[in-house]
Amino acid sequence: MAKILFVITASDHWTLADGTRQPAGFWAEEALGPYQVFKEAGYEITAATPGGVPPTADALSLSPEFNGGEEGAQRMRTALREATELAHPMRIEDVRIDEYEAVFYPGGWGPMEDLPDDAESGRLLTEWLASGKLVSLVCHGPAALLATIGPDGTSPFSGYRLTGLSNAEEKQNGLADRAKWLLQNRLVDELGADYREADPFTPHVEIDRTLYTGQNPGSAVPLAQAVLKALG
Repeated sequence: MAKILFVITASDHWTLADGTRQPAGFWAEEALGPYQVFKEAGYEITAATPGGVPPTADALSLSPEFNGGEEGAQRMRTALREATELAHPMRIEDVRIDEYEAVFYPGGWGPMEDLPDDAESGRLLTEWLASGKLVSLVCHGPAALLATIGPDGTSPFSGYRLTGLSNAEEKQNGLADRAKWLLQNRLVDELGADYREADPFTPHVEIDRTLYTGQNPGSAVPLAQAVLKALG
């Protein structure tokens, strides 16, 4: 059976500029929606995290407030329990690219904490791009691309057209003024990306060669569907 790898943050918080730890993790909708898309298409899912640490779903992403009420929250919690592969990850350094058709990075505030500086994730993304296989990241997930910047300040992803959570969306989330940095800024200023954005919290997917990115939580399923279409 063909396989897709999910690389997920191992962090359960995001450290803000004043040192406060914002409870975080991965955003459930951004992992579970694509997970269901790929599973229904017959793909096997494997997960990897920094250190092989079991990932934490952001409690907010499982709350009624972000799921259209208690019924939706219950569905999300049930889906999380049933996605057993995500709860038992391998270490990123143990991944063999040739075993997978594509890699998918869910977002959430957790990736802002650990993935921008995770050398193993950066190496994996660099090798994955060189392999010609699909690389997909959604919302805050593209923060992982920052780990591909080498000592000379360049990245193999420089110049790629992509998206990710916008400054405007982070402001609406209420943490932009307290953050150490904003994703959109670093993707442009440091990665050298051709960043594109749509109106806040409207689904938006960018495809450039083998790089597939989604802007926000509502873009996660459309992104997975675009990846699935490309895989045929």
